[in-house]
Amino acid sequence: MSLAKKDAPGRLGRMKPVAIVDIGSNSVRLVAYEGLSRSPTPIFNDKVLCGLGRGVTTTGHLPQDGVDRALAALNRFRVLCDAMRIKDVHVLATAAARDATNGKEFLKSAREAIGAPIELLSGKREAELSAMGVVSGFWKPDGVAGDLGGGSLELNEVKGDKLGQGVTLPLGGLALMDLSERSPKKALKIAREALASAKPLKSLEGRNFYAIGGTWRALARLHMRQRNYPLNVMHNYTIPARDAADFAGLVERVNTDMLANIDAVPSGRRPLLAYAAVVLEEIIRQAKPKNIVISALGVREGLLFERLSAAQRKEDPLLTAARELNILRSRDPAHGEELCDWTDDFFKSTQFEETVEEKRLRHAACLLTDIGWRAHPDYRGEQSLNIIAHAAFTGIDHPGRAFLALAASYRHMGAGEDVSPAIRTLASARMLDRAHILGATMRVAYVLSAAMPGILPRVPLKVSKNQLVLTLPQELAPLANERVHGRLKTLARIIGREPLIRVK
Repeated sequence: MSLAKKDAPGRLGRMKPVAIVDIGSNSVRLVAYEGLSRSPTPIFNDKVLCGLGRGVTTTGHLPQDGVDRALAALNRFRVLCDAMRIKDVHVLATAAARDATNGKEFLKSAREAIGAPIELLSGKREAELSAMGVVSGFWKPDGVAGDLGGGSLELNEVKGDKLGQGVTLPLGGLALMDLSERSPKKALKIAREALASAKPLKSLEGRNFYAIGGTWRALARLHMRQRNYPLNVMHNYTIPARDAADFAGLVERVNTDMLANIDAVPSGRRPLLAYAAVVLEEIIRQAKPKNIVISALGVREGLLFERLSAAQRKEDPLLTAARELNILRSRDPAHGEELCDWTDDFFKSTQFEETVEEKRLRHAACLLTDIGWRAHPDYRGEQSLNIIAHAAFTGIDHPGRAFLALAASYRHMGAGEDVSPAIRTLASARMLDRAHILGATMRVAYVLSAAMPGILPRVPLKVSKNQLVLTLPQELAPLANERVHGRLKTLARIIGREPLIRVK
């Protein structure tokens, strides 16, 4: 019997897909999303390096070869949007089209190619949307968002969901390369003068600088490969500012083709690396941020965030994503919600100190712990770890990802297993301990409930003095078999208590 499409959608049926086309100075990109959500999930992502902004600062014109490539890309993206049955298509154009004398003529042809209206962003509007992208992608961000494109650099302060007054500077990679006549030394002088008066940088000291844009991501990818970093996820990759400045200086000095792992960077973007490094190094020198934090979200996601209701904007992006994956992949989503409440009572009874952030991560882990159930039993832990560690989550840092992945793995494999030594290096000793405890707790929950709702609320697990007590009502007393005893004993040993099953 074949399954009808409605029986196995693979996507959240309540959502209508939305696409954003971003006509930038260096690239033209299409990103299609599953729908408007606090944690938007891309279903298709493609870009073409067109170099529309090449030479604009010196000639005033968009180059014809760049225009041709951009129009070809837009025609292709129109066909792809039709194939994906996306009717909600929003098209943005930024610095190159804004600054070029033939920009209006290009935008007219671009509208015909993509078959949708095009919003030409002002520099101020671009800075606002970039900062909204950071609000969308980080949980309670604090610092300055910096969006480096081919033609311009937008800066805007962000604290929680509050934005400052954005500014735009002509420091995009293509613009700076043209203005400096391909001289990194001249580029440094230009960047230094332009950044000296940038108001958002005045309040950056000791806070995070959120780096947005493909060229900065390329720099970070090189840095990641140089460190042999264990997690190939760019969003929220964090580099201490001093380390980032040293690495930027290296990129400025050497021939980019000689850099280690340069093959990870598209050839069309390599000439811009030194200019992106110049701007980053000067921001660090002048503003003294604590960390450089890479954001994979920017203008496009800022636009989506702006379209959400006030209630949706206040949602936690991590928990939203975890709930959506719970709906798509678990045996019964209600069980994950019950597991959150069940572990709330258990952890409260232990009197272990638990921060607000730790509780948030625990809830996310409970929602995600059953997503690997379709795998072979011997590989459920490994598959769960890989899915969670590399998922398109936002609102979580890399140590947090490691905690979620390890907790899910321990839930399947047990705390004694040698689980991903590389991922473990990202978590602190405290987080590793909590992952062990939570994994062991969930192992008790699953053998009691068979991953179905309705059982856990009736079988409280609590610490009472020196005992770990599992209480069963009389009608559920048959659940107390050897496996339950064994898993309860393991958890009790981890937390230093004596196990007890009490039937009432």
